[in-house]
Amino acid sequence: METIHNGFTLDIPPGTFPLSTDSILLCDFISLPRNARVLDLGAGCGTLGTLLCAKDEHCQVTGIELDGIAHAAALENIRRNNLSSRMSSICADLRTIPGKLPTGSFELCISNPPYYTGGPASQQAPLARRDDCCTLEQLIVTAGKMLKFGGDFCLVHKPERLAEICVLASANKLEPKRLRLIRHRTDGDVSLILLSCRKGGKPGLLWEERCLFHPDGQPTDYYRTLYHL
Repeated sequence: METIHNGFTLDIPPGTFPLSTDSILLCDFISLPRNARVLDLGAGCGTLGTLLCAKDEHCQVTGIELDGIAHAAALENIRRNNLSSRMSSICADLRTIPGKLPTGSFELCISNPPYYTGGPASQQAPLARRDDCCTLEQLIVTAGKMLKFGGDFCLVHKPERLAEICVLASANKLEPKRLRLIRHRTDGDVSLILLSCRKGGKPGLLWEERCLFHPDGQPTDYYRTLYHL
């Protein structure tokens, strides 16, 4: 059991994707419109949705998750945190969602997707770490269909796939608008990217950098803010 901001809790069963720094970073990066309707693509145990509900008491989050165990955990997390009026989980393949939910009906789509296209599958969470069940292109196509005009798609990913993400986003009328580069140490390479793309947006990209730890291993102010220290 994990305790997060404002007293909310997350139960993450073995074999499902754990609460990670990636999710914490993405939640902090996301700017929520007023009374936002949010679609979490590949929601796992409801981690991002719960983090966002802890951050903003007015947002409404619909999570889409293929794995039955993670979906069941999401339902339990929703129940335990009294979020049934603001949060839901649907056990489905996110590639089929445009045929199951009204397209163009969300102000925000979010995702902490699988980063890798190959290599050995993780024994702990195989569906969560490799894009065997949903490619990056399929993810972005779905986000583009589900967002309303002017809505944003926010995701966390590896820096080596930034160019691919931007090309696919532009092909689906999602204009990259905001990019945050994450370094684990101030003297290290970029290890993660956070990107926000706007449906129907005009060209123009804001660029920023953040770091989690100083060279001596001490946490930065940014890290302390992320974890409410």
